[in-house]
Amino acid sequence: MFRSLLKRTTFLNQLNKSNGFNRNYFKQSTLTRSDALSRHVETEDNNEHTPFDFTQENLVKVEKILAKYPKQYRQSALIPLLDLAQRQNGGWISLRAMDKVAHICGIAPMTAYEVASFYTMFNRTKIGENFVQVCTTTPCMLRGSGEIIKTCKSHLGIQVGETTPDNKFTLVEVECLGACVNAPMMCINDDFYEDLTSASTINLLDQIKNNKPTKIGPQTHRKAAEGPQGKTTLLEPPVGPTCRDDL
Repeated sequence: MFRSLLKRTTFLNQLNKSNGFNRNYFKQSTLTRSDALSRHVETEDNNEHTPFDFTQENLVKVEKILAKYPKQYRQSALIPLLDLAQRQNGGWISLRAMDKVAHICGIAPMTAYEVASFYTMFNRTKIGENFVQVCTTTPCMLRGSGEIIKTCKSHLGIQVGETTPDNKFTLVEVECLGACVNAPMMCINDDFYEDLTSASTINLLDQIKNNKPTKIGPQTHRKAAEGPQGKTTLLEPPVGPTCRDDL
């Protein structure tokens, strides 16, 4: 079987060269910069000896979250507790923070590591004060997300996956954030900014850098996802479905 695979690989390599492609058929995938945020990098402030514990205020939230699940299914609280730990930790989740959450949920630490590595909402390395996530999925791409990325890189002076020297901004590309009808868009921390142009992107970044209020949502005159003619349907509150409790 190995010889057969080797022969096939050699044949395809020769075929590529004969067609003008001087490259190996099998290539190692390049690690994207955004992927680096989901990998553990041991540093002085992120190792097995770095302390972490929830604040008293967040411990109250922990109990509220756990109360949503039966005691025998405490592990179901893993994702919301990881999110809470990440928010307390400044937008990223350390090794000891994951260990703390695993202990609360009664699971092996490796389970918490696997979840935090799988979901891109969790950052396992430090990020800047403002986490700039630019959507580059097809609807946003067709509406000019490439120009938005280019503007962010130029204006912030960093590449995708990097943090500005003043620790104000970290820039990443992400997949669909669910605001396709208002493309192109980006998410900064928990806020969506939509219908972007290069000019409005620069204005937003400057406002945030100078701690000024920003306009959340579409950066045009329209509200939510209204078309150019404004709201033309659903002019009255819709009647909800009849539920069993109403019978």
